[in-house]
Amino acid sequence: MNPTENNPKKIVTRFAPSPTGFMHVGGVRTALYAWAFARKNAGTFILRIEDTDKEREVEGSIEQIMKSLQWLSIGWDEGPDIGGPNAPYLQSQRLETYKKYAQMLADKGLAYADPYTPEELEAFRKEAEENKKPFLYRNHRPENPPVWDGNQPLRLKIQDAKVSKWHDEVRGDLEAGPEALDDFILMKSDGYPTYNFAHIIDDLYMGVTHIFRADEFISSTPKFLALYEALEIDPPKFVTLPPIMGPDGKKKLGKRDGAKDILTYKDEGFLPDAMVNFLAFIGWNPGDDREVFTPAEFIQAFDIEGIQKAGGKLNEEKLVWFNKEHMKKLSDSTFRAGAESLLPAEFKNDPAYARKMSGILPILRERVSVFKEITEMVSSGDLHYFFMAPEYNSELLLCAPKMRKGREDATVADLKPILEKVISLIEASSLTDTSTPEECRSVLWDYADSEGRGIVLWAVRAALTGKERSPDPFAMCSILGPKETAERLRKAVEKIG
Repeated sequence: MNPTENNPKKIVTRFAPSPTGFMHVGGVRTALYAWAFARKNAGTFILRIEDTDKEREVEGSIEQIMKSLQWLSIGWDEGPDIGGPNAPYLQSQRLETYKKYAQMLADKGLAYADPYTPEELEAFRKEAEENKKPFLYRNHRPENPPVWDGNQPLRLKIQDAKVSKWHDEVRGDLEAGPEALDDFILMKSDGYPTYNFAHIIDDLYMGVTHIFRADEFISSTPKFLALYEALEIDPPKFVTLPPIMGPDGKKKLGKRDGAKDILTYKDEGFLPDAMVNFLAFIGWNPGDDREVFTPAEFIQAFDIEGIQKAGGKLNEEKLVWFNKEHMKKLSDSTFRAGAESLLPAEFKNDPAYARKMSGILPILRERVSVFKEITEMVSSGDLHYFFMAPEYNSELLLCAPKMRKGREDATVADLKPILEKVISLIEASSLTDTSTPEECRSVLWDYADSEGRGIVLWAVRAALTGKERSPDPFAMCSILGPKETAERLRKAVEKIG
């Protein structure tokens, strides 16, 4: 494709990661902003893989990158898996294109073959160090370089080391002194291009209009500008994002500092919409008090003007809060499916499993902020009592002393007539398997109030669940049904006996 055929009016953004390991929140947020900007402006979002650094490439990384974006529903219009008008989308498959532009620059005298050995370059560096000067390759530029044949590095010849000035859509007008410019490598001796060269050629061919990038690329911008000038092309717009800081807010988050694989959050039970919402707010603000956005609402609200300059902390407590808010939006059927997928098969052997789950779901909705907490509840035994009669010591029926309000002298033996009375009230009532907690309460409340709510209700709770902390006895009675409730209370009486 001829790059001049691109429509200059259409917004085109790209996400171009290197397959050197897992994706963490920094890379995903860059993709998120570029994707949202393209979607809001009816533009094109491209996924491109920059796989020219073969020594650092990690097997399986490309698949992991795509899985990470797919989990968050960040879809691309062109990419390595679906193709597109600017294919291929793997840099390693575009080598002939880079060689063509490299040869063009060499033919114009704008680039030259690097004839020096590593030992000679090291000697130049030591000389500069001894003279207490910065090492600049352009100070050692060969007068008669060999003809570039692809076997040596090819360097761009900086024509005029001057102050570089440019505009960033977030940072405003920026500049760097002439010391930021030096002859840099375009093509390596192994036939692969450097990032500094390849991404500019790719952006040209793919018609990229806006580059969303991390702040570490600011220092390299003078080199990019020099190459744009040599190629006689207009640079795209630069959109520099603020860094994501660690939890303490003092250091930029990186893989070495505990940044997690983004898919770890998926495995922990976080919702994709919550993760999108969370990442959106690390460095962007809608300009009002809104915090909870669906992806579609975020796209409509997103603009470059809302991107902040200062870094934002990775606060996982805030992520949990976002997840809770998005879980509230889940339909009952979706929440139930997510919860049931985490329950062990033994629970489902209960003949009343389906009915009980209907009563348990409101409790889980209230308690759970992340689906993984259901797994933790299973591990700690905090769900077993819904489906299996609990095992416990009879002393547990008294629970903690603070729970025996008004009956500090109570003993386990005192509980036998109390539980027997509760059994008789339940069996004489009109309660059914569909009775509500309020209906169960109406059967027991007057007796508990007259005998001492602390000892009666806490003893019933312990008898039904075998736990000091659990749903109130009225909710348990409703979920278990009157028959199983009476059976568990009768077993408690037997323990006392």
